[in-house]
Amino acid sequence: MERLLPDEIVTQVRQIFEKLVNPVQVDLFISEDRSDTCEPTRQLLEEVIPLSDKLSLVVHDLKAEPEMAQLYKVEGKAPAIVVNARDGQTVTDYGIRYLGVPSGHEFSTLINDLLMVSNRDSGLSPEMRTYLKGLTQPLHMEVFTTPT
Repeated sequence: MERLLPDEIVTQVRQIFEKLVNPVQVDLFISEDRSDTCEPTRQLLEEVIPLSDKLSLVVHDLKAEPEMAQLYKVEGKAPAIVVNARDGQTVTDYGIRYLGVPSGHEFSTLINDLLMVSNRDSGLSPEMRTYLKGLTQPLHMEVFTTPT
């Protein structure tokens, strides 16, 4: 199978990943019903994750592991990528999800999210952190992108 990432991108990503501090676990949810998008997503992650020993990939089948899909709130959504912090056996979900193939601009966003989770820092300003701590009701935020 032909690689998705050219050598120059691999080199750049490897350099970026030198800044990773703590382990990150990427959970990928796939479904054979959607192999046209699940397979390229899996291949992309299988090329990216080995570029740092701080990263790990766990692949879940939606049908075989419905309880995991429910836990991460990705039931019926494949491919779905969940970016988690990992400390030993403890996995912390920061709510970061990608639905679909993270290509184009989404690829750089994925790389940046891996950095943020590894460094355990969102990059939010102190004012924004204070505002968010003051929220009294759950806030659900989604960002949608379309391929160009």
